[in-house]
Amino acid sequence: MTAADTALSLLRTLTDAPAAGTWSAPGRVNLIGEHTDYNDGFVFPFAIEHRTHLALAPRDDRRIRVVSSFDPTPVEVELSALSELFPARRDEIIEWARYPLGVAWALLESARETGTAVVGVDLAIASDVPVGAGLSSSAAIEGATAVALDEVWGLGLDRVALARVGRRAENDAVGAPTGIMDQMASMLGEPDAGVFLDCRSLDTEIVHLGFSDAGLDLLVMDTRVTHAHSTGGYGERRAACERGAEIMGVRALRDLAVTDLPRAKTLMDDVTFRRVRHVVTENQRVLDAVASLRAQGPRSIGGLLDASHVSMRDDFEISVPELDLAVDTARNAGAIGARMTGGGFGGAAIALVAHELVPHVTAVVERAFAEAGYAAPHVFTVRPSSGAARDAARATAS
Repeated sequence: MTAADTALSLLRTLTDAPAAGTWSAPGRVNLIGEHTDYNDGFVFPFAIEHRTHLALAPRDDRRIRVVSSFDPTPVEVELSALSELFPARRDEIIEWARYPLGVAWALLESARETGTAVVGVDLAIASDVPVGAGLSSSAAIEGATAVALDEVWGLGLDRVALARVGRRAENDAVGAPTGIMDQMASMLGEPDAGVFLDCRSLDTEIVHLGFSDAGLDLLVMDTRVTHAHSTGGYGERRAACERGAEIMGVRALRDLAVTDLPRAKTLMDDVTFRRVRHVVTENQRVLDAVASLRAQGPRSIGGLLDASHVSMRDDFEISVPELDLAVDTARNAGAIGARMTGGGFGGAAIALVAHELVPHVTAVVERAFAEAGYAAPHVFTVRPSSGAARDAARATAS
C-alpha cells in the first residue's frame, strides 16, 4: 500500500465523507549549505522522491481533525481555538499534530486578511520520508498540509508564501528554531535539479545537477541516530551565530566574508569563533559548488562536500561518531565526496558515488557499522524530484 493509499484509509477511519483529494510534499536532501539558512545565507538543497501524503475531506462545521500513520489517535480542535493554542499553549498539543495544526493556524491569518470563508476539515497523513534522518520529514508534513488547505480554502497563495507558512508553523507552533530552507526545497523542487536559495531575499535559481548524465548517484546513509530540533544543541548553535554577528556589528553572518575571519578571531572566544567560521566558509562553499556544477559538472564538487563535513565536525561540532564513520568509510570506498546532511546530532550522511560503485559502498558502510557495534544503517539512493502538489487523480478516489 502506498503512502497515499494509507492516508485515504486513515481518512475513512475519521469520516464517511468523500475525500476531496490527496496532496503530497517531498522531503529534501541538502547537497551543501548547513546552518547557513537562519544566518541569511545560501543553501543548495533538492527535493527527493520520498513524500508525505495527505488526504482531506471537508466538514460541515468549523473544526479541524488530524490523524496520522505516526499516531492513530485523532487530534481535534475548533479552528477558532488555534489562535489561542499557538504559540502560547502549544504544549497542550502532541508534537506531531503541531505541524499540520500549526500550518492551519498560520493559513487562517491569511484567510482573515482576505476575508475568505474557510470550512472545517478532516486530515489524514501518511509518509514514506524517513523520520529523524535529517531529510526534513517535518517540512514534508507542512508542505502537504499547506498546499491542500490553500486549495480547499481558496487562498491562492504562491509557493514562497506557503513556504513561509511552513516555517512559521515549525518556529512558533512546534517551537523549532529552524530556517526556511526545508520548506522552500519541499515547495520548489524540480526533477534532476537543486534549489539554489538566498535565504535573505528568498530569491531562488533552479540549477541542473546532472547526476544521471554523469553516471552518479546520491547515496543517503541514515545512521538511525535520532535528533530533535526543538531542544538541545541546535538552539545553542543558533544563539552562538547571533552572538557572533552582534560582535562583528552585522545584521547576520551572511554579511561576513572569509577575509573577515582573522578579525573575528581576535574579538571572540574560541567556540563562538569556530561557529562563525563554519557559517562563513559554508556560505562560500555553496557559491563555489553552484559555480563548479555549472562550469565543470557534478564530479567537480567532491572536495567541497568533504570540506563541509570537516567544518561541521570540527567547527560547528554537530556530527556524531556514526556520521563520521559513514562519511569516512564512503570516501575510502570510492565516493567522490561525502558529508553529513541536516541539522546534525544524528540523522544521515550523503555521498556522491559512481553508479557502479553503489553496491560496494553500501556493503562497506554496513560492514563498518557492524564492526563498530552500531545499529545497522539504512542506506539508499535518492533522486532530485518535484515539489509539493496535488496527487494524481488515481490516488484521490474515495
